[in-house]
Amino acid sequence: MKQLQKSKPYLAVLSAAMCITLAINVLLAQGSDLYGSGLKLNLDTSGKRYVRFIIWNQIWMRSIQNNPGTQVNGENAANTWDVGARRLRVLAYAQISPRYLVLAHIGINNQTFATGGASAAAGTGPYGQGKKPQLFFHDAWNEFAVVPAINPTTKKVNKNSLYVGAGLHYWWGISRISSASTLNFMAIDAPIINWPLVEVSDQFVRQYGIYAKGKLGKLNYSMHLNKPFATNLATANPDATKGPTATDYNANPKAAWGGYFDYQFFEQESNLLPFRVGSYLGTKKVLNVGAGFYHNKDGTRSKPSVTATAPFTKHDITLLGADVFADLPIGPKAKHMAITAYSVFYNYNFGPNYLRAVGIMNPASGFDPAMAAADRTINGPGNGRIFVGTGSLWYTQAGLLLPSGKQSKMRVQPFAAYTFKKLEALDQAGSYFDVGANFYIDGHHAKITPQYSTRPLYYNQNGKRQINGTRGEFLLQFQVYL
Repeated sequence: MKQLQKSKPYLAVLSAAMCITLAINVLLAQGSDLYGSGLKLNLDTSGKRYVRFIIWNQIWMRSIQNNPGTQVNGENAANTWDVGARRLRVLAYAQISPRYLVLAHIGINNQTFATGGASAAAGTGPYGQGKKPQLFFHDAWNEFAVVPAINPTTKKVNKNSLYVGAGLHYWWGISRISSASTLNFMAIDAPIINWPLVEVSDQFVRQYGIYAKGKLGKLNYSMHLNKPFATNLATANPDATKGPTATDYNANPKAAWGGYFDYQFFEQESNLLPFRVGSYLGTKKVLNVGAGFYHNKDGTRSKPSVTATAPFTKHDITLLGADVFADLPIGPKAKHMAITAYSVFYNYNFGPNYLRAVGIMNPASGFDPAMAAADRTINGPGNGRIFVGTGSLWYTQAGLLLPSGKQSKMRVQPFAAYTFKKLEALDQAGSYFDVGANFYIDGHHAKITPQYSTRPLYYNQNGKRQINGTRGEFLLQFQVYL
């Protein structure tokens, strides 16, 4: 009986998922063919001077197997279900001449029933915990075309192009998925390891800086010189067995520089904006191989001993990535089938034994105070997982767009993803699994995505940081963007 009670949140969400899936057929006639170029306001009759708006919501319903000892608002909770906002965004950009572009992107992220609210929001009432989150700028940059993609005189496509810009930007290195569009993921979300600095020395994956981007034939490139946001976390004491432990502390940050370069073998992708497509749903034939990097001198620091006093030892942050992306139509053209695959390898160096754990939209308030420290997972409470650290990480995903029906507009794309993390601070490598399917009502503009994910639990016991068990999480996403 007790086990049945623990399963109730899963049953509720799974039942809802089945009902929604059955209801999709009723919605098919509502798929819009009117989207065209989107919400676009032309500023002249040619359509070359314009303002375009993009609006999207990603609503998640979840059933979470919490990590052992989790409390939610002070109550022990083995499971938690909720409905929350992963992303609520508005983006606008204007091309007022072939030479100039300005972009602004605002929104909120990660609001749940108990977390993600405004600064200092707590307790009960109009500004209770989880309520009225801060609306902030994700991106804000200006751009100038030095060598535009299209020659303004001859109107022909230039083989080479160069654009430079400045502001709070998303043009940075490491990998393709590090500049992923959140509108057209294949899995329900990115693996997050592709954003290793998130909310530490960046503002939701953005930093202020200058960038250059463009094409050299089939080689697409972007490079940046940024000023990271300041970090000043308390420097950790050395680990009893592993020694010094690097902590984010850059004081007056030194310049960070990086870039990403990918060779595009088949069709060429647009680089008007940095947001890289996750799945083209068979509308393009794409095969790219890329590599990138990020370097920030003295980005972290560590104590050589427990009794040491400042100045402590400083360490550079060096992040490297190499990846391959394929989105290829297969089978008879009338079936509109496609395979999508992406694989990326990272080598991260933040300094000795650097380690971070996070939980996306984590509902937990902490661990049960009565739980012994040795029994608490390093993951943290709720849906916390080991995130990134100094070491090697590999992520790969693959999906198959199934044949289109004769009378149905809906498309189905089952997918699976795997993440492998071998980190210096841990004594055992970890494997993370995701499996799900996209139900495209109107392409990426309207889709429903169920996904189940697992995470290993790490404990620090007997001088070793090893895995002892796993936990899972069922997610159901509702996405619409215009």
